Amino acid sequence: MLKPLGKRVLVQRTEVEEKTASGIILVDSAKEKPNTAVVKSIGGDVTELKEGDTIVFEQFRGTEFSLDGEDYLVLDIENIIGVM
Repeated sequence: MLKPLGKRVLVQRTEVEEKTASGIILVDSAKEKPNTAVVKSIGGDVTELKEGDTIVFEQFRGTEFSLDGEDYLVLDIENIIGVM
């Protein structure tokens, strides 16, 4: 697992609902990426969060990458709005 440096957090996005409230199934191109995620690892300067927290973050932020077939996102702590 990657250990972020400084005030960064490694997260994994939560799954998106594949149907609308009225039952219409969405194709991948119509889905928005969720802006909620589960914290997987934290940098040494992060005191507000712990592993396993579910967070809400600003859209279109962070650096996406894959590791061992899993997709992750590294966020700066300033891009995290809150903890659920």
